[in-house]
Amino acid sequence: MATPAIPTITPARTALPAMDFQNAIVPLAPEPEALLARVQDAITAVRAVGGTIGHVRVAFTLDDWEAVPDRNMSFSAVAAAKAMHHEDATAQIHEAIAPRDEDIVVRKIRYGATSTRGLHEQLADRGIHTLILTGISTSGVVLSTLMDVADRDYSVYVLSDGVADRDPEVHRVLLDKVFPTRAHVIDTAGLHALLQAA
Repeated sequence: MATPAIPTITPARTALPAMDFQNAIVPLAPEPEALLARVQDAITAVRAVGGTIGHVRVAFTLDDWEAVPDRNMSFSAVAAAKAMHHEDATAQIHEAIAPRDEDIVVRKIRYGATSTRGLHEQLADRGIHTLILTGISTSGVVLSTLMDVADRDYSVYVLSDGVADRDPEVHRVLLDKVFPTRAHVIDTAGLHALLQAA
């Protein structure tokens, strides 16, 4: 069976969200420096053709911690530990991919990038209908965001070498078996080819 052709993109209606590339999270990824270099390269390429760059970070206020119910298996522990305060250095975006003034920057308090109230609205305001997902981790923010934005009818690409997970087998299964049912899985070389064809 032939592999379906990957559709071209319209740069002006495309965004690359860099998700959870934060000081406390980047070191948890396998080969973090190489990952950051690839994401930097992808961001530069998307900027060069007029695409939008987004930055999503997980960060909490005191009110956010207090609002997390005990039944939340993941974030109740974060709230109890008072971790990832929005002003702490640990919660800031890594300097290697620091945002620019024209970028979209949002804060979230759950796994998915669209758990924030701001991201989807800002994308809609800019006429964005295509997303190129990068992030840490594959089984966390990337999986959760992909499921949501696919249901919102975005055209979605996952940058296979721009995502990472501490569990290599989970990472492989998601990229090989789960993500292709909802997104086009490409690497940075494939992204460059897409942008050149746009």
